[in-house]
Parts: sequence; structure tokens; C-alpha cells
Amino acid sequence: MSYDNLSGRTAVVTGAASGIGAAVALRLAGSGARVALLARRADRLETVVAKIRANGGEALAVVADVTDDASVQAAADAVHAAYGSVDLVVNNAGVMLPNPVDDGRIDEWQRMLDTNVTGVLRVLRAFTGDLVEAAAAGRTADLVNVSSIGAHVVFPTFAVYGATKAAVTFLSQALRAEFGPRDVRVTNVEPGLTDTELGTHIEGEELREQVAGMFDGMGALAAEDLADLVGYVASRPRHVNLRQVVVQPTRQV
Repeated sequence: MSYDNLSGRTAVVTGAASGIGAAVALRLAGSGARVALLARRADRLETVVAKIRANGGEALAVVADVTDDASVQAAADAVHAAYGSVDLVVNNAGVMLPNPVDDGRIDEWQRMLDTNVTGVLRVLRAFTGDLVEAAAAGRTADLVNVSSIGAHVVFPTFAVYGATKAAVTFLSQALRAEFGPRDVRVTNVEPGLTDTELGTHIEGEELREQVAGMFDGMGALAAEDLADLVGYVASRPRHVNLRQVVVQPTRQV
């Protein structure tokens, strides 16, 4: 589905080298938005950008690491130099490293916190001024954070990952109190089982088999399903904020 009123908007999508982020970038560009794609893997970014351009869209590849302050600021500078002000930010970059808490893998915990929580805040800091400025000028302004159903549903060995996503969900709720009165919409999207690269991060044969069994039994959303949802959310009339969206395969209960 195309959302024509996204035409002319300027979007930033993080984690855009693959999965949900790449699909969101393709969907927004296909609806006429200019899209800056942020991620660490330059080759994968260029592949997605080439696909967007081949379809007649406008896109910019920006190599960025959301765990690094200077990298995010440099990315914001590059986006502003190319496109000017941004009015749609999709915080999608994330990492999932499930392991039992008693393994004590502090390095993995820190990586998830830096990416899934502080990374969201770094991107927010870089583009808050843009969103507020766009809204003040009477334009539609959106912040879309991609959380997870894991923010509410307990899965063994996913405690720290779930905690980071619960933080994103709460942060989104709190941000609405700050940004809503200034006409900036904040949407929190919580996907259930989704077919992305995150599953490849799982260590251990037993855990991989458990997760594979869930996918086999319940099916999974495609990244394109999430992209369509983000397009729908961002294309609503300016006074309509879909604040919280939980989306999962029909068989996932």
C-alpha cells in the first residue's frame, strides 16, 4: 500500500541496512519521502539505497553507530547537509543477545543497553530540534520507536533484552507528555515474532531450536508488514497519534 501524503517528508531510519529498517526505508521512499538510512554496514546500506533509487525514490546512505556519540552527531550533520530539517524519525536499530542472567555476560548487557536504549536517546537528541521545528511550522512531525512485545511478555533467557525494550516502551510514553503538547507525535511499535536478522544473534543450539519451534508453530511477521505499519502510522492526519501499536502473527497469543 502506498501512502501518498508522505510525499515531500524527510525521514531518518536507523538500523536500515537490513530487516525492519531496510523495509521501512523502502516503504517510506516508495511513498515519496526522502529517506536517510543510518547503519554501520556501508555495503548493505548502499544496496538498499540503490534499490530505492532504481525505483525512483530519493535516499541517502549514512554510516553511523548509534552506540557512539560522535558517530551519531556526524550522521546528523550529514543528513542536515544533504536534506535539511527532518520531520520523521524511526528509531529501529537494536540488538538481541539472549542468555541466562546467571551467565553474567556484562559485555552483552552493555551492548544491548547502549544500542537499544542509549542509542535511541542519542538519535533523539540529534533530531529533536528538527521535529519540534517542523511541528511549530505546522508540518507533521513523527517519532516512531520500535520496541518489542518482549517489553511485556516474559521469555526465559531474554530478561535483559526485554528490560531494554520495556525501557523504550516507557520512554515513548513519557516522551508523549513532553512532545504531544508541541504537536510532535510519538508512536511506540511492539512487534511479536518477526523474521529478521536478530534471530541469528542467538547462541546455543537448544535456544535456537526453541525459537525456531516458535516460528514453525506460530509463523512470523515479515519486515514488510512492520514497514507497512510504520507507513500507515506516519500518514495519519496530523492531529491523530497512534501512540502504541502491538503487532504479532495471528497465531501468537
